[in-house]
Amino acid sequence: MARNFNSVNKVILLGRLGKDPELKYIPSGAPVANFSIATDEVWVDKNNEKQKRTEWHRIVAWGKQAEFCGEYLSKGRLLYVEGRLRSRTWEDRNGNQRTTTEVNATDIVLLGRRPEEAPEEAQPETSEEEEITDEDIPF
Repeated sequence: MARNFNSVNKVILLGRLGKDPELKYIPSGAPVANFSIATDEVWVDKNNEKQKRTEWHRIVAWGKQAEFCGEYLSKGRLLYVEGRLRSRTWEDRNGNQRTTTEVNATDIVLLGRRPEEAPEEAQPETSEEEEITDEDIPF
């Protein structure tokens, strides 16, 4: 089947959670989670100095994904987030028109360990001469 791609709205992010997600239920009873993740860009400038810039991304998750976020996500966790950009406009308390752009998450994957679970030492060193055979695999 041939597809006609006129446009694409897809965002992929890999970053760390800035704070615990906020889980709410809208009047219809549908769960919604809001949170932000940080992504870092690192480069070496023309003076050969390391530079770093952090971008913050607002994420919105709905339904079962929102409940997953509320139960399992916590500040500092590494996440893969895939979704679509959505802009919305609202009026603030002072009557000013405000606009924000968010990632409406379609896929969220928890990566890595919790910061407090991280091992103090790196993986044990293995000799390059060691060879793993089928007998070494427990299954």
